[in-house]
Amino acid sequence: MMMTMEYHNPVLLKETVDGLNIKPDGVYVDVTFGGGGHSKEILKRLGDNGKLFAFDQDEDALKNTINDARFTLINENFRYVKRFLRLYGVRQVDGILADFGVSSHQFDIPERGFSTRFEANLDMRMNQRNKLSAFHVVNEYDEEQLRQVFAQYGELRSAPAMARLIAAYRQTEPIVTSEQLKLVLKKFLPPRHENKVLAQIYQAIRIEVNQEIEVLKEFLLQTPELLVKGGRLSFISYHSLEDRLVKRFIRNGMFEGEPERDVFGNFEVPLRKVGGLITPSKEEVKINNRARSAKLRIAEKL
Repeated sequence: MMMTMEYHNPVLLKETVDGLNIKPDGVYVDVTFGGGGHSKEILKRLGDNGKLFAFDQDEDALKNTINDARFTLINENFRYVKRFLRLYGVRQVDGILADFGVSSHQFDIPERGFSTRFEANLDMRMNQRNKLSAFHVVNEYDEEQLRQVFAQYGELRSAPAMARLIAAYRQTEPIVTSEQLKLVLKKFLPPRHENKVLAQIYQAIRIEVNQEIEVLKEFLLQTPELLVKGGRLSFISYHSLEDRLVKRFIRNGMFEGEPERDVFGNFEVPLRKVGGLITPSKEEVKINNRARSAKLRIAEKL
């Protein structure tokens, strides 16, 4: 039997799975299992001898596990993808799918603290076993650390002033809830743009809490070795920081700078991009608002 929690429709479902160019007897990995939407579509296209491994660090996702002999769900962060696949005797795979960012389920559970829509204690941990939470970031980071988080991960122009205000306020009392945080930063939330700025503030704190940029870099660096020749990556990003890293890694095999060129100006990279950038149709965005900022990039191992 399959137990399913309230998870929304997976974004760019057909396009993302099409991008894997699935072989019926291949081995595939879905590193962001969530509600299992992408995994179910992969399984539909696999034959009896195909295998699918899925990763999700959120224990809530375990309730969506799929009862299928070809399927294995691993309750770990995908930064450890190579290590855990080796525990199952898997050294190379035919394709890797990732749908980065926060799942709709996490946004919709008020007590998880991911959404600007609800009052909740500051949390934002994708893995509830982790010690670092939004409360710790907001209340224990010094002013300079807070400034860096807001500037780097939220791309907020007012980062220095926001950090200063938070540091001053918490000398009187800790900032425990999302509503308190909104009140402290109220002067930076103009009525017409309140939701946009709040989303940037939340994004910055969430990325820091979950080490999302470090995790993504660690993960991407493992993918060329994991893929067989001709194997595919199919990755959805939701904000420019993620998408930039994915794009650069596919193009250059590194995150900054340019690869070393030979005397003829040529350079070798492990991957080549397949097709162009794919974004959701207007129809999909109407049905699923979460899809509006999604960007899909596909690459193949050379």
